[in-house]
Amino acid sequence: MFKNVGESTLDEITLEKGFYVLHFQNESKDVEVFERDIDSTFIQMHFCIRGNSKFLFNNGNYSFDVLDNRCILLYNPQRTLPIHLEIQPKTTLISLLISIEKFHSLFSKESGYIPFLSNENSNRKYYDDAEIKPTVAIVLQQIINSNINSSIRELYVKGKVYELLSLHFQKDEATEGEYCPFLVDEDNVLKIRRAKEIIISRMAEPPSLQELANEIGLNLKKLKEGFKQIYGDTVYSFLFDYKMEHARRLLESNKFNVNEVGVQIGYSTASHFIAAFKKKFGTTPKKYVMSLNK
Repeated sequence: MFKNVGESTLDEITLEKGFYVLHFQNESKDVEVFERDIDSTFIQMHFCIRGNSKFLFNNGNYSFDVLDNRCILLYNPQRTLPIHLEIQPKTTLISLLISIEKFHSLFSKESGYIPFLSNENSNRKYYDDAEIKPTVAIVLQQIINSNINSSIRELYVKGKVYELLSLHFQKDEATEGEYCPFLVDEDNVLKIRRAKEIIISRMAEPPSLQELANEIGLNLKKLKEGFKQIYGDTVYSFLFDYKMEHARRLLESNKFNVNEVGVQIGYSTASHFIAAFKKKFGTTPKKYVMSLNK
């Protein structure tokens, strides 16, 4: 199936029964919405190659973002997780929908290190958020660039999807034993997401890790492990990157000078802000603004 609406496209390929690939491309200035029913026997993998998207569940009461260069994996054998996807402008996303039966047939020998395939987790919910590996990113681009009208395209894409799955789940011998995704229920995921919202809303004066853990109702160890698993970074490293991106956007608005931007994100002295900005972007705030004006 191929749809083209203005600057937005949806390409759907059926590889076989219980195995689908969806390619979303939103080049418009508007948020595009995609909805699809899917039953509880499916694993969902969503690769955001650029931009960002938001998934809504339970009539919008529960949502999460799929951010730039991140992959989300969802599996819940206890309830359906219909896709309600909001695709932001300038976003490219590839989704794999694969039945657990098909997945088992591909990875039956790897159940020892793919957690949701192990016997003790076979009927549990599973959630994983990981950075897209460089090798996986190459395969995703190859899928996108495959010839739409080719008669053997489905065969080509199927081979590439197998390659993608093998690379994504490839066991890293250097970190063997560390691949242990954050197997939690939705309450704990919501608590971790609440932690992210708290530090963002109070970026100028963020709470300590212990204060944050107390506020969301998780112990410190679970906060650290859960945050790293879901967002791929420590709490304060994530906050640093967020603050710098926020500062960059404020500078681009031309509404604030360097000192004002620094204060807004929590730097009491301009020199500390300038040093932090240069550490992140390799240039000073002033030179960055000058480059924009050129």
